[in-house]
Amino acid sequence: MSRMVQCVKLGQELEGLPRITYPGDLGKRVFENVSQEAWNQWLRQQTILINEYRLSPMDPQARKMIEEEMEKFFFSEGDDSDMPQEFVPPQA
Repeated sequence: MSRMVQCVKLGQELEGLPRITYPGDLGKRVFENVSQEAWNQWLRQQTILINEYRLSPMDPQARKMIEEEMEKFFFSEGDDSDMPQEFVPPQA
């Protein structure tokens, strides 16, 4: 049976992450409060941020920015992670 969490992002009880996906205290908070569905949304957002801002996950400043955006994406009231101004969503 899968682990269920009350997802802070989507506001409902959903399937949780199978394991901690990010290190440290932030990773623990995400594991305890974020659903798999919301995590998948974050991965898409993170990819956009990395590509649009040309971030290197190996760069400590880039990692700090990504962590700050993750914190906003999941835990800020009504203030999602910012989309880069230059971002144009792909046409369906």
